[in-house]
Amino acid sequence: MIRINLLPHRAEKRKLLRQQFFALSGLVATLAAAIWFVGYSYIATQIENQSEKNSFLKKEIAVLDKEIEEIKKLKEQTDLMLSRKQVIEALQANRSETVYLFNELAQQLPSGVFLRSIKQEQQNITLIGYAQSNARVSTLMHNLDESPALERPALIEIKAATVAKRRISEFILTIQLTRQTSGSDTKPGKAAGKAGGQA
Repeated sequence: MIRINLLPHRAEKRKLLRQQFFALSGLVATLAAAIWFVGYSYIATQIENQSEKNSFLKKEIAVLDKEIEEIKKLKEQTDLMLSRKQVIEALQANRSETVYLFNELAQQLPSGVFLRSIKQEQQNITLIGYAQSNARVSTLMHNLDESPALERPALIEIKAATVAKRRISEFILTIQLTRQTSGSDTKPGKAAGKAGGQA
């Protein structure tokens, strides 16, 4: 009977397996380290890029904030200029309105009627004056009612008065100023013609 000793063969196989295990472990450790290094480098690069983007965005936001402040200042200046323009336009409108009012009153005033006071509060106008008779006051109210720029004449008071030793009628009436219409050039003339005929 032949006896074969397998112990050296088994020992060599164990040694070979151990060497393979250590080599595989080293390879896995190396691969893991390489993966970790690549991942860490990638994450660090991403963080650095994001930090640069954040810095760029902060700078741009600061620039935009300055521009927004400048826009706000320009808007405030624009609003101020617009408000001044509106005030100037209102003053110009009131100036032309006053001239138009005096022109209209001069056209509608019949002979024998004299105005002593004219007071305007927005669109309401109070007239105080003298007339040679009550009929002249009626003619004035009729003319004012026919005027395209004036409306709603209302007699507040009429009484006898003495001026320069002459007995006349003193009156107070109110009217309202309306906007000038397209036919304002012809109607006042017609009303004045009626006033002249009645006077």
